Amino acid sequence: MLFRKRRRIIPQVNITSLIDVVLLLLIFFMISTTFVTQPGIPINLPKASAKVNNVTQESHTVVITADNKIFMNRQEIQNIEELRSILLKLHQDQQGDLIVVKADESVAHGVVVGVMDIIKTSGFTRIAIATR
Repeated sequence: MLFRKRRRIIPQVNITSLIDVVLLLLIFFMISTTFVTQPGIPINLPKASAKVNNVTQESHTVVITADNKIFMNRQEIQNIEELRSILLKLHQDQQGDLIVVKADESVAHGVVVGVMDIIKTSGFTRIAIATR
């Protein structure tokens, strides 16, 4: 009798599908991270060492960018008189009593003081300055 030597099957792990899945996940995460950026007005807030609680009550924001553009609640303001009329209307409607001023650190001090003066003369008594 002729006995054949039995061929032994060597187990192999096929990792082709694993590589496909990993590459697809990598591509997905690379694409999805580009959508995470926060849209908004680009400003560089000044640093401060004092920590203050975040504003939790209803408030409005006035943003002053590095090129001296003024935004009120993400809406661009064309001139100071328009800002004054918006603030007077907000104060008459009693929509919040706090105004948060977010000014870029490169903005001249006089511009920030001028905006804060308009806020104060519009009737708002509470003004906060945002920092990092």
